[in-house]
Amino acid sequence: VGVSLYLDAVSAIMLVLVSFVGAVVIRYSRNYLDGDPNHGRFLRQLCLTIAAVQALIVAGNLAALIVASVLMSLSLNQLLLFYGERRGAVLAARKKFVASRLADLALIGAGACLYMAFGSLDYTTLFAGAERSGGAGPLVIGATVLIAITALIKSAQLPLHGWILEVMETPTPVSALLHAGIINAGGFLVIRFADLMALSAPALHVLSVIGLLTALFGSLVMLTQTSVKLSLAYSTVAQMGYMLLQCGLGAFGAALLHIVA
Repeated sequence: VGVSLYLDAVSAIMLVLVSFVGAVVIRYSRNYLDGDPNHGRFLRQLCLTIAAVQALIVAGNLAALIVASVLMSLSLNQLLLFYGERRGAVLAARKKFVASRLADLALIGAGACLYMAFGSLDYTTLFAGAERSGGAGPLVIGATVLIAITALIKSAQLPLHGWILEVMETPTPVSALLHAGIINAGGFLVIRFADLMALSAPALHVLSVIGLLTALFGSLVMLTQTSVKLSLAYSTVAQMGYMLLQCGLGAFGAALLHIVA
């Protein structure tokens, strides 16, 4: 459970992507909040959030990934509350907090199942065990279903998509970081554990069904919106649904390409 790194093509691509998007958002924030008395606090919180995402990407074991995920969520929550006097911002932050804690519990449950199945939380051990097994036992199936649930919650999929529609009271750089970066954490989680997910038909079915329904729902509702920001939110929900549908169909490479594109 110590600190370890896992660097492969997936983590390298995602690290470059997150660093690039983060640099753009930080650069934009310097001008967007110029003159705001809390500008320095905002930049510190923004950098902490981006660093937590980067730590999540290069984590070498599931325990470190869980810690980075919680840190990312809590840091984002502080950004959502940057204008704490706005009632809408407080409500959105509360909804996001509850959804994130549900995702954290599911991910912790997945970690417990994998530890009981393989005796380790290290990625190398988990992936090697998945390759040797040739099939998924009850513990692995339970873990992959919980990972799928975590990904669905983090990606604002039905029926827990409401929080992402209400985060527009935050500064625009936060919305940019959320829609262009952090919302992809769910898809990255599934891709990261693709070797295990591919062994579990129930987990893939959950991703396919919920992803398809959310993609259709988000795409149709997006067309009815008169607010540009709400239209963007539903578009994000639909894109995440389409990406998780790709994962559910076993097209993990296409899902990674979708994130980058």
